[in-house]
Order: sequence, then structure tokens, then C-alpha cells
Amino acid sequence: MSKSEEFYEKLNNQLESTNTWPNFYLFKFIIESESNNLETIKVIFKNLDSEINTKSSKNNKYCSISIKAFMKSPIDIINIYKDVGVKIPDVISL
Repeated sequence: MSKSEEFYEKLNNQLESTNTWPNFYLFKFIIESESNNLETIKVIFKNLDSEINTKSSKNNKYCSISIKAFMKSPIDIINIYKDVGVKIPDVISL
């Protein structure tokens, strides 16, 4: 099992044991500001009941994104993290 598979399995177990589903989940990402990455993230979340907040770093090089979304299950959360990671390889997921 790869490290990323282990990470997602651990995340799934933590989410299953600490929450009841469906429920709201807070996603956090950091991206480079001078890219289309924010638009890519908005497209990923467009069909979800979500609230997106952004904040630029002091020098405007990076942008932090917080997204509160209503999720059906931990698997849906993990699938979004994987989708963002594929579409934005240099994203930092928190």
C-alpha cells in the first residue's frame, strides 16, 4: 500500500469515527495566486452546497482557500482531495 493510500485510509477511518454523515466538512487548500487554480477548484465544487472563502498571502504569491461543503460521506471527501490533487499537482491540502 502506498503512503497516499495509507493516508486516505486513515483519513476515512478518522472521519467515520468522529462524525455522522451527511455533514459539513471544511476543506483547506493553498495554491499559487498567479494561476487558474482557483477557477479549477471552483469547478470541482460547483455542484456541491458549498461556501468558498479566499485569502491572499502578504506578498500575493499564494492564496489560501477554505471551502465549507455539505458532504454525504468520507469517501466523497477523499474523492475531492484526489481530484484536486490530480488537477492541481502543486496544491497544498490541509
